[in-house]
Amino acid sequence: MQVLVRDNNVDQALRVLKKKLQREGVFREMKARRSYEKQSEKRIREKDEAIRRARKDAKKRAQREGLLPKPKRKAPTRPRKTQSPSSAS
Repeated sequence: MQVLVRDNNVDQALRVLKKKLQREGVFREMKARRSYEKQSEKRIREKDEAIRRARKDAKKRAQREGLLPKPKRKAPTRPRKTQSPSSAS
């Protein structure tokens, strides 16, 4: 996997690399391989994940079809303008 470093901006390159690794599932794979997981436990975990995904998809589908209310959106927060001591008088 390659990441280009532009203008000696290593921080940006690290962010890009981390995002690529997350998309590829490398972190998830490392976490899973820390310790051995029995096949029966793996099967149970994957089944639970599939059920969770199916419920989430069904909920989204119901919201799209108007059967459930859509989630309320949070109002964007705006930074408050503070007065400097010189402009207060």
